[in-house]
Amino acid sequence: MRILLLPISLIYHIILSIRHKLYDWRILRSLRFEYPIIGVGNLNLGGTGKTPHTEYLIQLLKDHYRVATLSRGYGRKTKGFQRSDSQSTYETLGDEPLQYFHKFPDVQVAVDEDRIEGVERLILNKNTPDVILLDDAFQHRRIKAGLNVLLTEYQHLYCDDFLFPAGTLRDIRSAAKRADIIVVSKSPTKLSEEEKRQIINKLKPLERQKVFFSYLEYEALKPLNEAAKNLNLENATSALLFCGIAHPQPLVNELSKRFQSVETLTFADHHPYNEKEIKSIVQRYDTMEGHGKIIVTTEKDAARLTNSAYLCQFETAPLFAAPIRVRFHEEEKFNEEILTYVRENPHHC
Repeated sequence: MRILLLPISLIYHIILSIRHKLYDWRILRSLRFEYPIIGVGNLNLGGTGKTPHTEYLIQLLKDHYRVATLSRGYGRKTKGFQRSDSQSTYETLGDEPLQYFHKFPDVQVAVDEDRIEGVERLILNKNTPDVILLDDAFQHRRIKAGLNVLLTEYQHLYCDDFLFPAGTLRDIRSAAKRADIIVVSKSPTKLSEEEKRQIINKLKPLERQKVFFSYLEYEALKPLNEAAKNLNLENATSALLFCGIAHPQPLVNELSKRFQSVETLTFADHHPYNEKEIKSIVQRYDTMEGHGKIIVTTEKDAARLTNSAYLCQFETAPLFAAPIRVRFHEEEKFNEEILTYVRENPHHC
């Protein structure tokens, strides 16, 4: 099937290559702000862990700098620039920005499909941030981030992949040369120096590019309703996982370590749940055997359910979110790269 799709991918490759050349030759203009802006992105259609890596950067910077995140706001029903506040919902911000806002209420969270307009609005704000994190903007070449962090998944390196639709890349491999830092995400918690060298040799980074390896840590499950708060998790033996994320297998593997049995219901990335689907999830839970059973979803899915009129469907079913966080094999070195960039590029507003 992949062979049949390669001609379409070739046409896509030509179109993307021309677009990049127009920017490289400055026929199409990129705007760079004299301002610390860090872009976090990938070459894939999803699944590299942009959200937890963005959260890592927020956590790293927020105690020393005023931080703002700017996203497109995928899945929201609003247009233009929107800033988070107490009235924000999935419909106004999108799931990932709403997740940032819930976890880091003191951080400015904004969305705008026009990244330049969004940055300008943030900079002109009376509470001007010291650093802006551009979420998923690697392909958005109209704006040039001061520091580009490119993610590639350990099990799905961009150098081994093909352009869509033959593969899962949404940009050409050579676009990786624009990155300042390449992060191999979702790597094993134990990784030898030889394994690192082999992967770095495959990626063929430029001399100026730094390569780091990160992995995910799963934290204690977070109760989302009263039934979950009143449940002793030590007595739970089985879990029903439902989620709409690109690559759910790592979470499935983690839950399989914690529970005797795990059933899964998967949906498309950023999937907005309707009443029928919520009812089917609860019905699936009701048919599971045993008494020590729970329902688990991701934090991103939970953000889409926060203000849902259908959340009450879970009233008698203990619903939990599975928080994750990013760790780095060379954490101090990675942190210093980020902090040095921000420190040496202060804004002059």
